[in-house]
Amino acid sequence: MIDKLIAEKAVRINDIVESYLPPADGFNRTVCEAMAYSVEAGGKRLRPMLMEETYRLFGGKSEVIKPFMAAIEMIHTYSLIHDDLPALDNDDYRRGRKTSHVVFGEAMAILAGDALLNYAYETACKAFGMGEDIHAVASAMCVLAQKPGINGMIGGQVVDVEMTGKELSKEQLEYVYENKTGALIEASMMIGAILAGADEAKVAAVHKIASDVGMAFQIQDDILDVCGDSALLGKPTLSDEENGKVTYVTIHGIDESRRYVTELSERAVRELEEIGGDNEFLKELVIWLINRDK
Repeated sequence: MIDKLIAEKAVRINDIVESYLPPADGFNRTVCEAMAYSVEAGGKRLRPMLMEETYRLFGGKSEVIKPFMAAIEMIHTYSLIHDDLPALDNDDYRRGRKTSHVVFGEAMAILAGDALLNYAYETACKAFGMGEDIHAVASAMCVLAQKPGINGMIGGQVVDVEMTGKELSKEQLEYVYENKTGALIEASMMIGAILAGADEAKVAAVHKIASDVGMAFQIQDDILDVCGDSALLGKPTLSDEENGKVTYVTIHGIDESRRYVTELSERAVRELEEIGGDNEFLKELVIWLINRDK
């Protein structure tokens, strides 16, 4: 049942995200086509889904969430385009289709990633003209600007790149996971809470929940890289091992990794219940994405 609901919501979110993409015409047509190619490659749209469901948890009902949903997915897609580049993970397939640099060339893939990051903020800024609480929109913009940056996703990516093939401490690994993966999940849920008018204490609680979700999500990704089905995942398995990356599974083993994923999942759901509100789907979504098989 949850799989069907997620798929249905993902279709609707696709329509929202794609409606904000720039038209592919004029002299910049190629980069716009490359942007659309990667955004339209599909995926579960978990980040905008988490954002919208958190928004609903706190009673949000307006359209102001939509440009932020599109923006977070654009930022996520830019990060995937750059992750797949030969200089980083050097992957030829993503979500079951050829990656951007394989189709458009390395230079255009870099530009498409740059363009999506910039266009994400251009898109989110549309919320300022939607007649909503301008202070809430500004606060949401601050989160959207900070979490993908040097003290968030990029910071995690830096350590991930520098430490590939080297001994990685538990603290370094957790820093990578908390930032490279967790930062966008935190941004998604925090923005949903902020735009719905949640107070500082509730936003802080959401931040903590999202941090647990992000950590568990990445550890589950490590487990799937070892035990998963490449056909379901849409990408090759054992890529971390081939690229010389140390993961939570490398350090702690499969059993301990699975135990910790369960612990994080249960804590996140418990804290969601303590917040209150009425969004059973959000709790089910958190459980599903942490324990997913693809």
